[in-house]
Amino acid sequence: QRLHSCPDLVSFMVELKTVLEIALKNTPDLHIPRPPEYYSCLVRDLEILGWNKVTYVDTGLTTVKLKAEDSCGRWHLITLKLKAKYPTEPPDCLVDFPVQFAISWMPQNSLLDIYKQFLAALESLKGFWDALDEIDGNTWVLEPEHPTRSATARRIAIGNNVSVNVEVDPHHPNMLPECYFLGADHAVVPLRAKLNNNIHLWDPEISLLQNLKDLLEIDFPSRAMLEKSDFAKDCGICYAYRLDGATPDHVCDEPRCGQPFHQACLYEWLQGLPTSRQSFNVIFGECPYCNK
Repeated sequence: QRLHSCPDLVSFMVELKTVLEIALKNTPDLHIPRPPEYYSCLVRDLEILGWNKVTYVDTGLTTVKLKAEDSCGRWHLITLKLKAKYPTEPPDCLVDFPVQFAISWMPQNSLLDIYKQFLAALESLKGFWDALDEIDGNTWVLEPEHPTRSATARRIAIGNNVSVNVEVDPHHPNMLPECYFLGADHAVVPLRAKLNNNIHLWDPEISLLQNLKDLLEIDFPSRAMLEKSDFAKDCGICYAYRLDGATPDHVCDEPRCGQPFHQACLYEWLQGLPTSRQSFNVIFGECPYCNK
């Protein structure tokens, strides 16, 4: 249909090029057989490693997925993309880690060596995952909704339209993380003051969550006692909680209002108001709810 509608030869050639590029991109790669030594070596390595650690092998024997359990009972996957010159060349390793996973490899190494390095890396990240698992299990995490093991940030609900975004360092999970408060000024200014005044109380010997409670002098809303809707309100303009993956993160500073909005919704609304003014990239205007 696209080719038939072309008005001239030049347009026809441009459209034909586009169609062919799309067709080639969607064509599965042709499987090129590898030398017999590759398959015999790979099968031998899998048998030495143990088939109980293998969760997936593709039909071409070029992709292998292995599973491992860390000392806290968490299961993890590593995906190996093997090259035709394996084991002379190391496979590409894909993991769900918050840090880079670089393997040490020699031509005489095997999958067992990669697996041992994978287990060692899991243990090095134990403290990081312990800290975030405690947060995920005992607080209301607004974002990310379904955190991966590589996610280093958590936006934790504190109260009605008030939250804190915590960025945890995977290498130093027991140290004070970067904290960014979201909400109306009258609610977040006291929290910032408490964090700054109590920062000397941070104790790396206790958990990250307990430290946050102690420094902010609060108890985070409990998953057992409250529903998410008790403190996560919909945007006052589009009446939805999620908009293109974003949640309402701008709140009216008027204490009696405190209505939250998506940044995109608020920006579009204020742009249409004749009373709004802009300074550099910041727009100032009235709240759509209380006109303050």
